[in-house]
Amino acid sequence: MSLEPQPTPGISSTTPSPSPADLAPGKPGLLAPVWHTVLIVAILLTNSFFTARLLSRALEHGTIHSSHRARLFQYGATIALELFLLLLVWLGLRINKTKFRDVIGGRWKTPEDFLIDLAIASGFWVASSLILAGLGYMMGLSNPSQINDMKQRLGPIMPQIGFEMVAWVALSCVAGFVEEIIFRGYLQRQITAFTGSIYAGLGLSAIIFGAGHGYEGTRRMFLIAVYGAMFGLLALWRKSLRPGMIAHAWQDTFAGITYRLLEKFGRLHAL
Repeated sequence: MSLEPQPTPGISSTTPSPSPADLAPGKPGLLAPVWHTVLIVAILLTNSFFTARLLSRALEHGTIHSSHRARLFQYGATIALELFLLLLVWLGLRINKTKFRDVIGGRWKTPEDFLIDLAIASGFWVASSLILAGLGYMMGLSNPSQINDMKQRLGPIMPQIGFEMVAWVALSCVAGFVEEIIFRGYLQRQITAFTGSIYAGLGLSAIIFGAGHGYEGTRRMFLIAVYGAMFGLLALWRKSLRPGMIAHAWQDTFAGITYRLLEKFGRLHAL
């Protein structure tokens, strides 16, 4: 995968690269006003801070609710928040007359186009999973204390029964679609336009992506930021968010189902 600057999703490879002057604040290179981007980032980080704080307090006092109703409520609330953020992004894009399809990039004109992106998404998912597993091991995330911390933080929100599985898959699909638009389609391109640096766009959007998962703990936030950077590289390479959306949705779905299967067969208790 080339690390040379590539056109971002929705910009044809035949289009001349914009100059830093064209990407200055207030220029057409911006997808939306700067204040709009600040608002989106503020909402993401505020939500991350308060969810992390509430979870920490619940862990300290042993008041985490893991009932069927609580999980379904959390899935529904998360989907609502994702769609609300998507609406805000859409409104910001409308201000600068930017189209959603230009942010997403790539089009499936034939079944072969879809199958190619599906194959790329599958390969990306396998490769990124191996990289993250190795990095997580080096960071000590395989230690018993870290595994126990993960189970305490994530266990209560993981699906347990059939209907919860359906709701979890729906949440995963929404997250895959919305978060790729927000982080790789909107923030990565917007920061690139504002700074005039494709690397700043890639790095800062990945950092915000990791920081937006405060409930997972500091070490896993770093790991998620690395994951976000890999998604960003994929978007730059393909000039499309579509493979990333597929891989993102599949990863979230796989995580929930795998956790449930491990728990069902007693493998989690053995870790």
